Amino acid sequence: MVEKTATANWSGNLTEGSGTVTTDTGVLSHSAVSWASRTNESKHQTSPEELMAAAHAACYAMAFSHYLTTNYSAPQSLDVTAKVGFGPKEGGGMKVTHSHLTVNGKVQGMDQATFADAAKKAEAECPVSNAYRGNMEITVDAKLSQ
Repeated sequence: MVEKTATANWSGNLTEGSGTVTTDTGVLSHSAVSWASRTNESKHQTSPEELMAAAHAACYAMAFSHYLTTNYSAPQSLDVTAKVGFGPKEGGGMKVTHSHLTVNGKVQGMDQATFADAAKKAEAECPVSNAYRGNMEITVDAKLSQ
C-alpha cells in the first residue's frame, strides 16, 4: 500500500479565516486556501474542490489511457478537465455536488462512438471516481479529435 500526505494549517473562523495546504512532495507548498476560495472565483487561492478536481482529472486520464491501451491502442493524447461543484445541502450546510469530466482525445483508428463508450467504461475503473461514487454525481463527456 502507498500513502500520500498533505497538511493543512488554519487560523481564524470559517468565513474570515485562512490557511495553507502543503504536500509532502512539495508540489503544493503553503498554498493559500480560504472560505472565499471555496465560494467565490478567487484566482490566487486553492480550495478542497479544486484539489479534488485535480485528483479526479489526473486519475481519470491515467485510467482511460490504461483502458484504451489494454482494449484498443494507446492514445496519442488525452486532455481531461474535471469540474467539481460545491453548493448548499438540503436541510442546511454545504456539500460537494458533482464532478463533471470532459475528455478530448486522439486515438489512431477509433471512431467517436467507440471513444465515448470506452470513456464511460474507463470512468468505472478510475480509483478516484470509485472513491467519489455514491457521494456526488459523476458525468463523462468524451470527444475524439482527428
